[in-house]
Amino acid sequence: MAKWWEKGIQFECQGSGRCCVSRGEYGYVYLTLEDRRRFAKYFKITTRAFTKEFCEKEDGIWKLKEFKKSCRFLESKKCSVYEARPTQCRTWPFWPENMTPRAWDKEVRSYCPGVNKGRVWQAKEIQGLIRKQAKSEEKY
Repeated sequence: MAKWWEKGIQFECQGSGRCCVSRGEYGYVYLTLEDRRRFAKYFKITTRAFTKEFCEKEDGIWKLKEFKKSCRFLESKKCSVYEARPTQCRTWPFWPENMTPRAWDKEVRSYCPGVNKGRVWQAKEIQGLIRKQAKSEEKY
């Protein structure tokens, strides 16, 4: 079955920071072990130290703690840890749950200014990001 995005999607991050802000009840940044290791390396501390200072476990899943209205690393609408950002952030907006026409319009196009801007992401690239995000969700 053909995907609605098989001819690609035009998207380029505009740096609005809107994807890093809570939208209603949702406001979590989930972390795999690889994500926590990447952050630890970025901060030049051990993975254990990073986890203790910045993470909490809920229902067996690690996430950044102190996510109130926005990600704790969002500063002046910019990611202050961009090089270390977790998989969840690296794969946005190409998450499995966003890749239906209805979800794309409601969850992405409605508030993300990057839609219809910049380069066209080819179907192969999109599929790769969808798989990467899905795989990371298995590791939470």
